[in-house]
Amino acid sequence: MARTNRNCAVWVIELLAVQPHDKVLEVGFGPGVGSAFLTRSALAGYVAGVDTSKEMAAQAKGRNKQAAESGGVDLRHGSVASLPFADDTFDSALAVTSMQIWPDAVAGLREMLRVIRPGGEVALGFTPHSGLRNTGLAETLMAAGFAKAHVVERDKNFCALAIKP
Repeated sequence: MARTNRNCAVWVIELLAVQPHDKVLEVGFGPGVGSAFLTRSALAGYVAGVDTSKEMAAQAKGRNKQAAESGGVDLRHGSVASLPFADDTFDSALAVTSMQIWPDAVAGLREMLRVIRPGGEVALGFTPHSGLRNTGLAETLMAAGFAKAHVVERDKNFCALAIKP
């Protein structure tokens, strides 16, 4: 996971244009590679995340130990179905090759919508190995309540982007 999703995660983070003071949520952070890149972009901000795998949560916490000790990172075992964060907390949110395993994509996206501040952006990145096609993603985002949904592609990866109205 750390190797196969790395380039896609870096690209998705670039698309979000994360700023130094941003608060960013990562759903399905896996071994924490994307979280480590996020902390470099949001140096004075806050990076939080949930992952359904206890093993991945442990790996990610180890990989991001220093940032977690300073309070800049909060990675938890949990699910997109019930995010443990207050409404309108984050400037942006992302998920890289994880949406395809959510029990209910629209419900998970609605939960992400809840914790993103108005005007904030969501990015859903996928590699060719994710098992998803890049059709229907914009419509799924709009069904969850997001606006200006669209899909971009690069190097066989694709990313669906949208904003919270």
